[in-house]
Order: sequence, then C-alpha cells, then structure tokens
Amino acid sequence: MEIFKEFTFEAAHFLPNVPEGHKCGRLHGHSFKVAIYLEGPVDPHTGWLRDFADIKAIFKPIYERLDHYYLNDIQGLENPTSENLAIWIWRELKPQLPELSRVRVHETCTSGCEYRGD
Repeated sequence: MEIFKEFTFEAAHFLPNVPEGHKCGRLHGHSFKVAIYLEGPVDPHTGWLRDFADIKAIFKPIYERLDHYYLNDIQGLENPTSENLAIWIWRELKPQLPELSRVRVHETCTSGCEYRGD
C-alpha cells in the first residue's frame, strides 16, 4: 500500500549555476507543492499504514524552515533546484519516516520531480 500527504509552501530562490542570462538566475519565487509518499503494509488493527496526522507533525519543522523563506540561505539548499529540494526533504524525513518511498516536488503547476531515495 502507498499513501501520500501533500503540503504547499511559498519560497524564494535563484539558481546560481545556470548560464548567464537564464531567467532562473534571477531572484524569484514559487508556490511549491510537496507530496510525501509512504509505502508498507496496512496495520490490521488501525486499518492504515500511518496516521496522516503523524506525517503532518513530522513534516511541520521542515515546513517551517521552508515556508516564506529564501531557500538559498538554508544549509544544503545553496543550489535549490526542485531535484535538490526533493533530495533535501528526503534526507530530513527518512530518519523519522522509515516507510518513506518517494518525495514529489512541484515548483509550478506543470513542472516538478520525484525522488525515490539514494
């Protein structure tokens, strides 16, 4: 079974390693959408894989570090591409969510990435 919980946050960034003149080299912001996926067996007693409230509580400190912040200032996100953001979120979550199976990041309505671990 695989379940997911989605979160949205607003943040600014720029990409320092793009070619000169690239639009992403300028400071800009996104309404990011992140989906946290967990995979595993359904507990026969509770009827769920994991309580969605647990996922929300575990993600909250990460959310508070990202929402309405400048991503480039966060250690590990000096080059805050969607791909690097997904990896960073994975590494922050995996110790507390061993069932974590993937992290999906949308930086726009039509563009994003999925990370399935190291």
